[in-house]
Amino acid sequence: MVQKLYIRPIAFAESPQSEEGEAVRLAGGLVYASRFALLVREGARLVSRRRLSVPEMADALTALPDALAREGEAQWAALRQAHAPLQCGVRTIRLDQPQVMGILNVTPDSFSDGGKFLDKPDAAIEHASAMLEAGAAIIDVGGESTRPGAAAVWEGDEAKRVVPVIERLAGSGAAVSIDSRRSTVIEAALAAGAHIVNDVSALRHDPRSIEIVARSGVPVVLMHAPGGADDLHADGAYADVVLDVFDDLRERRDAALAAGIAREKILLDPGIGFGKTLAENLALINALPLFHALGQPILFGASRKRMIGALSNEAPAHQRMGGSLAVALKAIDAGAQLVRVHDVAETAQAFRIWRGLRDAALTDFSQMI
Repeated sequence: MVQKLYIRPIAFAESPQSEEGEAVRLAGGLVYASRFALLVREGARLVSRRRLSVPEMADALTALPDALAREGEAQWAALRQAHAPLQCGVRTIRLDQPQVMGILNVTPDSFSDGGKFLDKPDAAIEHASAMLEAGAAIIDVGGESTRPGAAAVWEGDEAKRVVPVIERLAGSGAAVSIDSRRSTVIEAALAAGAHIVNDVSALRHDPRSIEIVARSGVPVVLMHAPGGADDLHADGAYADVVLDVFDDLRERRDAALAAGIAREKILLDPGIGFGKTLAENLALINALPLFHALGQPILFGASRKRMIGALSNEAPAHQRMGGSLAVALKAIDAGAQLVRVHDVAETAQAFRIWRGLRDAALTDFSQMI
């Protein structure tokens, strides 16, 4: 049976000098990892786990069988890889620091804000403008609810919902992504000025989508969801949710590359809340640094999701800001480059404080004594 290798960061430092240089800058951001778990599994069984420091990694990889050694070298390089900024029209989105993606749902039934902006383009634009002013780098526009049990939407209705909003936002100079899994909607959104495609099916739902994205040259977010066309939340059976999601995202990344999508245009999202139990979601969040080993920027989205309610006395969606901020900060502590949220102003403020603490740690020379 084929063996697979994974390099998971397991210990972190506030700055490289606090570890006397023996910490790597994770994915070119402001997070520094000093120890790693080198995992090998065969099928569903973990056969090896070693804990290694940075200086020990080279010898450990060299000692592996050839195929595992090559994969290990690729993952080790990916963990230390800095990512180029995203160019979104006139906007340049840097990925060496965490960025906020603001959610704009023009739907009747999204779990948190469904109906607030449906058929109300002026209200939608006003809300998007407020998010941009509060610190959102990108506005993610969606016309279909992907919550569990949501009714299917005809693609013509979905396009009718999102295109006018995207046209106005892109025309104003905002960076805009289209949250859709349908090729006709993606095509219409790109024609209207969208700069990024955010596909919750990782380009599996509609065979034409991958061709359109490749031809357009825009960045694309590939999100993990276990289910098919009828229910993205179905079929969530995992031997090890962290490693299984890692493998699935690696497969979708490789499919995108094979279709002609440039590597620097691919972002990955582990799909918190999609076909995962509460325990599985928590495991993925705790293991988020592992996903840098795939060599792509990470988008993280858990804002106001069911798992927060489950841990908060069943708080309704509109009362989950505190939990949303907690997981957003956990994500940027793991080096996530983009965090997709409803509460932009509060998240952006939390990120600024986080950034201030990081900058202070980098300039604290007392750690070198």
